[in-house]
Amino acid sequence: MNGKGKQLIIQEVGPRDGLQNEAVFVPTSEKVAFVDQLSACGFKKIEVTSFTSPRAIPALKDAAEVMQQIRRYPGVTYCALVPNVKGTERALEAQTDEVNFVMSASHSHNLENLGMTREDSLKQLGDITRALEGTDCQLSVSLSTVFGCAMEGPVASAEVERLVEQLVQLGVQQISLCDTAGMAHPAQVTALGRLFLQTWPEIAFTMHFHDTRGMGLANVLAALQVGVRRFDASVGGLGGCPYSPGASGNICTEDLVHMLNLMGYDTGIDLEQLLQVARSLPELIDRQPPGYLIKAGPV
Repeated sequence: MNGKGKQLIIQEVGPRDGLQNEAVFVPTSEKVAFVDQLSACGFKKIEVTSFTSPRAIPALKDAAEVMQQIRRYPGVTYCALVPNVKGTERALEAQTDEVNFVMSASHSHNLENLGMTREDSLKQLGDITRALEGTDCQLSVSLSTVFGCAMEGPVASAEVERLVEQLVQLGVQQISLCDTAGMAHPAQVTALGRLFLQTWPEIAFTMHFHDTRGMGLANVLAALQVGVRRFDASVGGLGGCPYSPGASGNICTEDLVHMLNLMGYDTGIDLEQLLQVARSLPELIDRQPPGYLIKAGPV
């Protein structure tokens, strides 16, 4: 597979998906510095934080302060996860560029993670689209457990397709297909990726993989084969889901960028600068992150 001349978009989710699972609370000023360092690496989009209940995710209780204090680099979209209208209103007050609404393909995971049915989540999404009218804030949706659920097991592709159709009907133009439980495998990724890209060519689909079973980068390769060009990743391989037992971190951003560079793809990301950020993580989170490249170095 030769990626020479082809551009990809890598969306950094470490400040949100990564830090939400850490045992230590990262002070606000250090979160801000972390995002600023990532902004200098060349990312087009950074998921900065999550406007959820501080009781649910105490690690990100300073969401508004972080979003308001970061340095805004030209050309970078600063995104925040929101589960409902209240979170959206808080995100708007903090001058968030894009809200990323989250819901699950799995009924059980939606109840556990968000405390509501999928139907109620879709109603919330309708309210959010109305709340965003007249603002410059963009909307994206992350659909969790697309490739399987730790509680329910496999999720039928027809059910995922039904939910995506409803999202499209509500006017959503950016959708992340998320492997929350780390259950995806390349054959499944190829089939679903081809299905969604052919059915809705006008939608910007992102693949969001976790490396729970060591297949994260293999799944990226499978997605590339069918034309996916947007991926979420987390510096150092940080991340996981508090409501998906056993889920480990996201695919590691610097490992992903290194692989794609060797294959000739253009990510627009400065790998050496990104590695400097990754090497600073043990001091930030008080543990060694799981990424490979910070241990072995690039080839």
